[in-house]
Formats: sequence, C-alpha cells, structure tokens
Amino acid sequence: MFDILLSSLGQVFTLSHLLYMMLGVIVGLVVGIIPGLGGIAGMSLLLPFLYGMDPSVALGMLMGLVAVIPTGDTFASVLLGIPGSSASQATVIDGFSLAKRGQAARALSSAFLSSMAGGLIGAAVLTGFILIAQPLVLAFSSSELFMLTLLGLSMVAVLSGRDLFKGLAACGLGLLVGGMGMAPATGEFRLNFGLDYLYDGLPLVVVGLGIFALPEIIELLVQRGTIANEPCRLGQGWRQGFRDVRRERGLVARCAGFGSLIGTIPGLAGSVVDWMTYGHAVQSAKDKGEFGQGDIRGVIAPESANNACACGAMVPTLLFGVPGSGSAAVFLGGLLLLGLQPGISMIETHLDLTYTIIWSLALANIVGAGLCLGLAGPVASLTRVRFTILAPLITVLILFAAYQATRATGDLVALAVVGAIGVLFKKANWSRPAFLIGFVLAPGAETYFYQAVQFQGSAAFARPGVLIIGALILAVLFIPAFKALWVKRRQSKTSGVTASPETAKAAEQSPMIGAVDVLLLAGLLGLAAFAWSDVAGLSMLGSVFPMLAIAIMALGCLAEAARYALRRPQWQHQACREELVWLTGFCALIAVILGLGFISTAALFCLVFLLGIARLKLWTAAGMAIGVVAFLVGMAHFLTLTYPSGLLDPWFFS
Repeated sequence: MFDILLSSLGQVFTLSHLLYMMLGVIVGLVVGIIPGLGGIAGMSLLLPFLYGMDPSVALGMLMGLVAVIPTGDTFASVLLGIPGSSASQATVIDGFSLAKRGQAARALSSAFLSSMAGGLIGAAVLTGFILIAQPLVLAFSSSELFMLTLLGLSMVAVLSGRDLFKGLAACGLGLLVGGMGMAPATGEFRLNFGLDYLYDGLPLVVVGLGIFALPEIIELLVQRGTIANEPCRLGQGWRQGFRDVRRERGLVARCAGFGSLIGTIPGLAGSVVDWMTYGHAVQSAKDKGEFGQGDIRGVIAPESANNACACGAMVPTLLFGVPGSGSAAVFLGGLLLLGLQPGISMIETHLDLTYTIIWSLALANIVGAGLCLGLAGPVASLTRVRFTILAPLITVLILFAAYQATRATGDLVALAVVGAIGVLFKKANWSRPAFLIGFVLAPGAETYFYQAVQFQGSAAFARPGVLIIGALILAVLFIPAFKALWVKRRQSKTSGVTASPETAKAAEQSPMIGAVDVLLLAGLLGLAAFAWSDVAGLSMLGSVFPMLAIAIMALGCLAEAARYALRRPQWQHQACREELVWLTGFCALIAVILGLGFISTAALFCLVFLLGIARLKLWTAAGMAIGVVAFLVGMAHFLTLTYPSGLLDPWFFS
C-alpha cells in the first residue's frame, strides 16, 4: 500500500501531469467566472480531448477542473451578485453585500482560502474512505448497485425542491433518453426513431452541453449587456479575509466535513450543501443581525463546503459508478472514455490511479486558490466586457466540443434538440440536474437490474445491503415531508394561536403556471404516448425499463397537471420569444455548417456577429475570427480530426 501511495504521489509531480492539471485548473477558472456554466459544461468541454490520452495525465486535467470550479465561480457571486454556478447561490447573499460596501477583496480572499481548506479536508476524507472501502465494495453485488442507482434517483426529490412533480417528469425524460439504443439484456434497439445515429444512444457530451451550457449563453445574449451590471472595485481587505478564516476555523472544519459527507450521497448537488451550511452558520452564530447584509461568515460557510462536496462526490462515482453530482456524472463519462470502469477495479486494479485522483484534487485546490488571488484584479475588469463579444467564441467552442462526441453531424443536430429542451426547462424552472442524473443513471440501472435478476433471482432484493439502501431511499423521500410538518406544528404551538382555514389557505402559495409549462406538460405526455407505442412490441426484458421511465415521466406530468387543477394556479408571463429567436439562429448556424463547412462557417459567424451585434471595429473582429480559425485548424491537426467539409472548407482548408 505504501508503495502505491508513493507511486501515485510521484505521478502527480511529473511534468506532463502538472501541465495538464494546470490546463484543467485554467479551464475550470474560466468556466467558473462565466455565470451559469458551472462544472457540467466545463467537464463536457474537456471530454473530447480525452481520446487517446494516458489515463493518469487525463485524470489530472479533469481533477484540476473539478477542484477549482467551486472556487472560480466565487468571482461571479461576489463581484456580479449572481451565482457563478448552482454551488454558489448562498455566497451571493453576503458576498455581494460586502462587495457593495467596498469589501470585495475581503470577501474574495476569505472565500478562496476557505475553499482551499475545504478542498484539502475533502481530499483527506476521500483518502480515508478509500482505505476502508475495499471490503464494502467487494461485498456489493449487482442488486446493491441497482439500489444505489435508485438512491441517486430518489435525490431528485431534493433537487426539485417544491416542484417535486416537475422533477419527476424531468427525471423520467432523462431515463427515457438514457435508455435509447440497444437494450443490454436482449440486444433489441429502442427509441431510435429509424435514425442510425441513435443506435448507440445520445452521447453524454452532447447532452451536458445542450441541457446546461446552451441555455445559459442564450439567456446572457437576451440580456444584451456586460456580464456585470455595474462596475465593482475590489477595495482593500485581503489580509482581513485571511484573518477572518483563521478566526472562524471551527466553522470551516465543520462545514467542510459536512460537505464531504453530503457529497458522498449520490445525486446531491453542491447547491444543497450550500444552503445547508449557510443555515448552519446562521443557526450557530450568537449575533445574527449582519447575515444578509454582509456577514463574512455567510461567505466562509458555503465556500468551505463547496470544494469538500466536490471531493465527497468522487466517493460514489469511483467506488460504485453512481455520480454524486452533476459534474461527477460527466466525470463518470470521462472515466469510461479512458477505459476505466468504476467499482471494484478502481480498488483492486487501478488503485494507483485512484490515489492519483485524490492527490490531484488536493494539489489543484492549492493551485486554484493561489491563481484566484493573483487574478482577482484582471477578472474584475473582464466582468465589464460585453457578453456579445464572448458569445460567438463560446458558441464555436461548444459546437467543437459537441462534434467530438462521435464526430458525426448528428452530434450537432442532437445538440440543438437537447438545447431546445434545456431552454424550455430553464424558462419554466424545471430541474435540469434531475434530467441529467436520470440520463446518466439509466444505463447502469438497467444493466444492474438485469444482472441481479439473472444471477440471483428474487433473492437479489432480500439481501441485507439492499434492505438498508431501501430504507435510506424511504428516508430521503419521506423525512423532508415529516420535518416540514413538525416545523409547522412547532411554529403553531409557539405562537399559541391556531391558524384559521382562511389563513392557512392564504399561507399556501398558489402554484404558478405559464405557457412554457403547458407546452412542456403537453409535449412530454405526447412523447410518453409515442414512446410507449414504440417499445410495446419488444420483449419484456427489452421494454420494461423504458416503460418504467415513461411511467415516471407521465406520472410527474399528470400529478403536476392535477395540482394546477386543484389549487387554481396563478398565470405567469413566460414569453420566451427572444430565447426562441436565438435558438432558431443557433439551428440555422448548424444548417450553414452542414452546407458550407465547419471552419468556414465558424469564421464567417464570428466575423458577422462581432461586426453586426457586438459592434466591434473591423480589424478587431477580423483578428478574433482568424484566431478561431487557427484554433480549429490546430485542433484538427492535433486530434487528427475531420470536420464537416461542406462546399467551402475543401477550397480553403484542405
């Protein structure tokens, strides 16, 4: 064991590993700075580069990104007043308040230092868990692994918040999309709609970029301004932030430990830990008056937990193949691209790579925090750049990354279709993480269920481990409801007054419904009917899982519709005319790519967009377009890649 630890540590400090880890750190910081993209989009951008790479080097690049996303998104939360990702929502409350008071430097320094400490604590927890986890992993059979996937799916209740039925419908759609292609039990093809491209299902890269990155870019384009609404000065207070973290080291340790433990639960994203630790900071404070107005503890608590949660999410991902978060779901796809199978093999065969991941996490947290401190000034200036200048460059990068999935034109079409779903989900506030977790867990859930039934029969679901995990699933589903009921009764007793039926009814917020909600409900129910007719003629083993996904999706939609019918919903304006215009433009861009060629279209698109919409000078726009062409040509040479050629590319780039 000691030799393995030394070998892994030596691998981390090789030149190639450090260079690629730094690349991952830089990409993570850039993605974290741009509001809304988050780790899922960043991981999806890096996945295409993994083909043919040495696993230890590729893992260093991925872990560099995983470690610093929760650090880089602090810039947007503190300087812009908007969450850099779902894991930094609570940081906005006090971080942005401090920035408006001229204490942005204090908020940033305390956030970066507490993030680094949280990441190191999380890496230590992960190391300890790996040391004792081997007997547990070896004891797990297909039936326990199947129940773990169900545990991950049950977390949709947490991810969906009050919109549980919407979350179920989104998860059911994810399961259905994840079940496209060949059935693992029978080899039958399902839900491919007669398209050769769908015989192997949709690639994870395409789904991740379409459901998360594209909707965020379109939203920022609709706003048509700078990333930051108002310029922000960093001010003074770097040393004060360090002193704050040292003074609150107990809070840092508690929140980091809590984040590590919650991160190990499959399906729980950083946003859950974010609010839990913020609530703990408020609850444990003797003086609560400054929270929400600029209390530094409101920054330290969630930032300590975010990086630790990212480390904790690696536990179920590495040991059981069940993603602990959305970013871990994409990381799981990266492991499979590298030929690494999570589970027993990561303990027995690839233990050195497992510890390489852990050491890379710890080192990347230190490097990322240092870079953030050094780049704070320039980043504050970049937030004042108009997003219309960045949009064409990011769009081309997303198209490039999506095309790497299978290197087929279907990747680009699928990106537009999934992107349309993501735009509608975002507009109507449907849970996109629930959709992604359903998509990622679908193949494993079906495979484990088939193996459990085939090898163990009905006895597979009477095993002690299965019963324990089943109890955890019930706890996840029902404890929040009981807790809410208990809190309501306690508040009623404290007030000493029993609320009248009119008051109780008024206290319950009426559900909100809009045109996009109606469109999604009708569309998903129609898709459920069509998919049911498609799989009805298959064998029982080939059709049971997609039918289950269809039932979950339809049940969620019907329950949401019934809730609207019973509680007289309030109509809300959900016009997404501008979003649809930009989405239509994106689809037109893909059509032009197929007609003229990828490189030519990318160059023309950047030039026209920067001149006509961003209103840049000709020489500036031309220089940026030439840079895009150089990047695409260089990547084609480096990756031995052939883009869609169309009519123009053979003339200029052959």
